[in-house]
Amino acid sequence: MQKSQFRGGKKKFLFLLIPVFIFGISWVVMSLWNAILPEILQVHTITYWQAMGLLILCRILFGGFHFGPKGGPPHLREKWMNMSDEEREQLKEQFRKRWGGD
Repeated sequence: MQKSQFRGGKKKFLFLLIPVFIFGISWVVMSLWNAILPEILQVHTITYWQAMGLLILCRILFGGFHFGPKGGPPHLREKWMNMSDEEREQLKEQFRKRWGGD
C-alpha cells in the first residue's frame, strides 16, 4: 500500500516539476537573449512567450523529443540481445496488448 502511495506522490511531483522547469528555462532564454543579442546583433528584445516559443522551436529543429539514451537502458538492451526469437515475439505481443498497438 505504501509503494502505490509513493508512486502517486512521485507522479504529482513530476507533474508539477516539469512545467516549473520549462518556465524556468524559458526565463533564462529570455534573459540571455535580452542581455546579449540586442547590443551585438541590433535585434529587438523578446517577451517571455517568444522565448518559450523559441525554445520549443529549437527543440523541434535540433533536438527532437527523444529522452534518455537511444535503445533504452543498457541492461534492457542486453536482455533483449539474449532473448530467443520466441521470447522477443512474446514481449512484443505483451507491449501491443498493454499499449494498444496493432
